[in-house]
Amino acid sequence: MSVTVSPKFQVVIPKDIREAARIEPGQKLEVLFYGDQIHLVPVIPIEEGRGFLRGIDTTVERDDDRV
Repeated sequence: MSVTVSPKFQVVIPKDIREAARIEPGQKLEVLFYGDQIHLVPVIPIEEGRGFLRGIDTTVERDDDRV
């Protein structure tokens, strides 16, 4: 799948990709550049992350000098 860059350097994210990534109008995306690749990463509000670690095992051995 490919897109074309407009004269204003804009691109349209194809519908299949938008739906798979659940990107909504007005949503913010982080733009990252690695080597020769451009990555668009959806920014998720911190409130949506609440509870995502529920059930994680917190019984880890800690060093004596750690809380």
